[in-house]
Amino acid sequence: MKGKHGISKDYLAKKGVSIINRDFVVFAFFLLLSFVFWYLNSLGKEIEADIKYPIEFINLPKEKIILEESQLKLNLFLKGPGYSILKLKIAGKKPPLIIDISKVNYKRIPDSKDLDYYIVTSGLTKSLSVRLRSGCEITSIKPDTLFFTLEKFISKTSSGTPDIKAVKSKKAIFGRHGGENEK
Repeated sequence: MKGKHGISKDYLAKKGVSIINRDFVVFAFFLLLSFVFWYLNSLGKEIEADIKYPIEFINLPKEKIILEESQLKLNLFLKGPGYSILKLKIAGKKPPLIIDISKVNYKRIPDSKDLDYYIVTSGLTKSLSVRLRSGCEITSIKPDTLFFTLEKFISKTSSGTPDIKAVKSKKAIFGRHGGENEK
């Protein structure tokens, strides 16, 4: 049997040319279209997802810095409308979640030689959900305990030279100190 142009389907098959069935193209188009409508419908419903956020400490005690011993990230498990969660997930670079040391209850690890502290992250849920401003509810936070080390830094001054800060470790996070007008 010959087609429109006088070439048989058998001849094309022997030469390695594939013929796409028109019915398959229509089926694939409507399958893709139904997936798009299903996805948009599911975004309107309440879903659960997890998002990783970097953290930053502010209002550290005077003459202290936080040493970076581990990855300073929180994994937030959120529950809310799909559109809100999708907006949070596709946001490019996520701004860090700010933890105000002066307002959280952090405790020293007993019998630690260094100035090791911890924060139970369940106490941060309310303040973090206010900072997200997404319409989503934070159901849980991982890790459940955030460990960090406060280290003293020494400021040496001599006449005519700027302050030189000496730190014991190269990996340090300098937080913003409260109580002073910084510009």
